[in-house]
This record gives sequence, C-alpha cells and structure tokens, in this order.
Amino acid sequence: MKTGFIYILTNLSNTTLYIGVTSNLPQRILEHREKKYPGSFTSKYNIGKLVYWEAFSDITDAIGREKQLKAGSRQKKIDLIASINPMWNDLFDDIQNVLSPFD
Repeated sequence: MKTGFIYILTNLSNTTLYIGVTSNLPQRILEHREKKYPGSFTSKYNIGKLVYWEAFSDITDAIGREKQLKAGSRQKKIDLIASINPMWNDLFDDIQNVLSPFD
C-alpha cells in the first residue's frame, strides 16, 4: 500500500484555497512553491502556504477524502483549517519531523 496525504494550501493573504492529494507531501509542497508548473492554478494565484494536511495509510483513502473536502463549502474548509491551525500558520517546516514515520 502506498501512503497518501491530502493538503490545503492558501496564498499569503489567506483568500484563495487549494486542495490536493499526493504520496509525497514535502516534495509536492516544494513543487507548488517553486512553481514547477507555471500555468497551474497555484502558480497563477501564488498559492504555497500549507495550512492543513492529513495522512492516510492508503492513497485511495486520501483520494476519497480529497473529493469529500472539495465537495464541501468554503466555510467548512475554513472551519476545518481553524480547528487545528487557528492562526493559519504555514505548517511546511513542521511536516519534516512529523512525517518521518510515513517515509
């Protein structure tokens, strides 16, 4: 089984949200920040601040959760972020230590 992660990114002013799924969270966040895909939504709107993430033991479960979150209202996404990250801090530096069991 391949592990999976869902994540929510925003821009510096916390006005635009992006939800994604990946099997390698640190690498994927760096790709967003470095604008690896210049024509992408995240590049266009300068989205690279990690404000929420969840880990799954199976990528299929992560994909299901991503679909569930995308189908929800903006307010539900905001409430979810605020429930674990009320200050909307960038969590990227924290994930390096936390994710070691998933490597």
